[in-house]
Amino acid sequence: MKPISLAALLSIGTLAWAQFKPVNPPPTPSNPAPTSSERGTPTFSVKVSLVRVLVSVRDAAGRVLTDLNRDDFRLLDSGVLQKISVFERNTSVPLSVAILIDTSGSTQQDLHYEEDSVLKFLAALLHSGNPEDAFALYSFNWRITQEVDFGRSKNRAEHVLHSLHGEGGTSLYDAIYLASDGLAQRDGRHVMIVVTDGGDTTSYKHFGDALRAAQETDTVVYPIVVVPIENEAGRNIGGEHALAAIAANTGGRSFNPEGFEQLDLAFADLLRELRTQYLIGYYPRNVRQEPRLFHPVQVTVPENTARVSARSGYYDER
Repeated sequence: MKPISLAALLSIGTLAWAQFKPVNPPPTPSNPAPTSSERGTPTFSVKVSLVRVLVSVRDAAGRVLTDLNRDDFRLLDSGVLQKISVFERNTSVPLSVAILIDTSGSTQQDLHYEEDSVLKFLAALLHSGNPEDAFALYSFNWRITQEVDFGRSKNRAEHVLHSLHGEGGTSLYDAIYLASDGLAQRDGRHVMIVVTDGGDTTSYKHFGDALRAAQETDTVVYPIVVVPIENEAGRNIGGEHALAAIAANTGGRSFNPEGFEQLDLAFADLLRELRTQYLIGYYPRNVRQEPRLFHPVQVTVPENTARVSARSGYYDER
């Protein structure tokens, strides 16, 4: 893509032109110059797409930092320092939020807490922010159902949520995989909120499939894991750790309210983070590019005690 300039030797040009008739006449509007492909010379081009990274920064006390500037961020792609081309503080780029509600048998007794907290979150989401923000609702137990397609109808969501009931196992990874596919078709920021009480029990997909689906669709995952059991006995600790890993690798954060009664606080904290994200964009330079190649990304700020949340990398386009 970079033009290559060659210094031409013109000392004999005039004489040569006078003595010899050109093989090809000078190009005119009716007789354009041949292209490189017509001359038999191959051409090459490299498609370099803008990579967007959503970033949240908190200080050591957990307070959100919202006053950082472009020069405060350092971004590496595959270990190579990159130039930040796009920077937005407290970005208002439209949100597409997929909310996944665990309706497995273990949630039946406390499902109404999930429903009420989700409705409060939706009211706050639609009340402020970009008027193009939209949400979709999914329920998952041993199967996954898209209950509400992307839109802004709180009444529709309320009707659906109050009709849910708990039964069966938990196809958590399948739900993340399918919801990621739905987000792939949306413009703007992609966010997935997973409200659950434990790990996966009945999925066809695996942990790696779910994580990759979220990363390939540039989806930030926020698990809200509510386990009304203080003792580790009876809890799916492995499932909780898996969800925390998906959150960390997509730039999200895992919430662990102590009981369903604290769901409202978790949703409020999550919404505050969505409203204070930085949007950083760059065109990858000096890194290898090939279809499906994973690029590790690292974002840091000068404040050593600050906690930066950003996705761990991205995949080249297929």
